[in-house]
Amino acid sequence: MRLVLAIAGTLVCAGAGNAGARSLDDVCKSVERRYNSARSLTAHFEQRYHAPGRLPKAESGELVLRKPARMRWDYAAPSGKTFICDGKWIWFYAPAARKVERTPLKASDDLRAPLAFLLGKLDFQREFKDLALRESGADLVLEAQAKRDSMPYAKVEFSIAAGDVIRRVVVTGQDRSVMEFDFTSERLNVPVAEAQFRFVPPPGVPVVNVETPTAEETP
Repeated sequence: MRLVLAIAGTLVCAGAGNAGARSLDDVCKSVERRYNSARSLTAHFEQRYHAPGRLPKAESGELVLRKPARMRWDYAAPSGKTFICDGKWIWFYAPAARKVERTPLKASDDLRAPLAFLLGKLDFQREFKDLALRESGADLVLEAQAKRDSMPYAKVEFSIAAGDVIRRVVVTGQDRSVMEFDFTSERLNVPVAEAQFRFVPPPGVPVVNVETPTAEETP
């Protein structure tokens, strides 16, 4: 996403289904209401990771969420990779690694903050600082800076489509790495079974407890 600084206040736009002027506060509150009131969410995702000195990585799959704090990312490419939050633990499994990593949910809060809207915990003013808004074609782009330098990310950009749908998130790390997410086919409040968020390690694969996952291991 392209970076721009805008003056907090009113941005006049015709994009994202806006009939006229929308203030930064109005956009934030409308997007927060949409996701914080949802009980469940499903979507297809495309994920790309870029880091200085490393080859880009592209992945995709299906995402399923349910309140409270249930999240499942099933990757079709690479096949078999799974990221699950069961409300207490985060489980990460990549077949090539030959191990399962388990992290306490709270230990990953800082890394997950840019995607907090997926768990119905979106609060732009609380999570970020120096919010700014601009138009990008038919979308609005909300840029947010990390509140503290100690955060693993430096800034986040949310691309907001018609109906206050977040269709793209770009997270820039303190290390200048960039994680991009594109969401399509989003559906809210569909039936989701609790069993989808139970992870059973494959036979013979060790489970390793870690305190904080890396950016690559955290959607």
